[in-house]
Amino acid sequence: MSSILNTYNRKKISFKRGKGCYLYSTNGKKYLDFVQGIAVNSLGHANDHLIRAINKQSKKVWHVSNAFIIPEQEKLAKRLTQKTFADYVAFQNSGAEATEVAIKVARRYFYSKGQPKKNRILCLNNSFHGRTLATIFASNNKKSTEGFYPKVDGFDHFNFGNHKELEKKITSKTAAIMVETIMGEGGIKVIPDFCLRGLRKICNRKKILLILDEVQCGIGRTGKFFAFEHAKIKPDIVPIAKGIGGGFPLGACLMTKKVASGMKPGSHGTTFGGNPLAMSVGNAVLDVIFKKGFLKNVEKISRYFHKELQKLKQEYPKVIKDVRGMGLLVGIKISQDQTKFIKKLSDNKLLTVRAAENVVRLLPPLTVKKKNIDQAVAILKKVCKTYR
Repeated sequence: MSSILNTYNRKKISFKRGKGCYLYSTNGKKYLDFVQGIAVNSLGHANDHLIRAINKQSKKVWHVSNAFIIPEQEKLAKRLTQKTFADYVAFQNSGAEATEVAIKVARRYFYSKGQPKKNRILCLNNSFHGRTLATIFASNNKKSTEGFYPKVDGFDHFNFGNHKELEKKITSKTAAIMVETIMGEGGIKVIPDFCLRGLRKICNRKKILLILDEVQCGIGRTGKFFAFEHAKIKPDIVPIAKGIGGGFPLGACLMTKKVASGMKPGSHGTTFGGNPLAMSVGNAVLDVIFKKGFLKNVEKISRYFHKELQKLKQEYPKVIKDVRGMGLLVGIKISQDQTKFIKKLSDNKLLTVRAAENVVRLLPPLTVKKKNIDQAVAILKKVCKTYR
């Protein structure tokens, strides 16, 4: 009997090592990993550059308090601000923590401006912003909130695509609109560029803040460093995590100078966030992602992947209802039992993960090759055939 708290329906597989797109189980089987820790291992398993970076830093210093200047942190923050909309970065350990910071920064901004009652955040129903008490009630999906009442107040909600409802829900107490640029757990639903541009205009008009949660869709996964860059807009606050650490726990909240002005020493803190070990890994990830041509290649390989999946949809329309996503954040909505479909893929040595709306998520590393895509599509085809 396991001593681990029963919060996951774990598959009866464990792994002893990984390399690139592949995982090797303890019983000697080789799997094509299109989960990658749920879009975390941006450079695949056991990336040589990341290994060298973590080995080098581990011999120097692992952790010091944020009461001191941390050079590795300063370096990563500078690189992030130079390449993005942001002026400041607050490092954390996870996406949920980064989102908590985003909420705090938005509220604190208006508090500092003498508007303490302007503190509510408008979010999408059935979204996903993390597992803390605040973020589950921001997400407002029944599966996450069940059994965790009383409700954490301060969040209002509207439905995906309902622009009239969105406008109606904005009140004098609204501080910000917070959405995932691409809804991950919610079913790989992309907020179209024109909608993102519309959100920015609404926020400007109403003098409120725009928070774009890029924890799953950011850090190169769509072929741009941030998914919102496709819409050519600038948000006010962006929480990130997952891919920035390449498998090492690392989160951050990026923000403009304007909104950062409300945060003062003592208004937020973290013991482990921004530690030298995590910062060295984050810098190593950026070494690769910022390399000339890397993101262009992500765009190129993802176009090929989507094209092949569309072919599969046309061939098996009774099985695949929709191909969703952008870049290498991909979902296929199926008409069959989701759990059984994922199990069949796993039996054929392709690892995938579920999302809402009966969607199967396909999340290869950004370093995926054409031959890996072909192998995944061949397995998907084999499983689709069983439903004829």
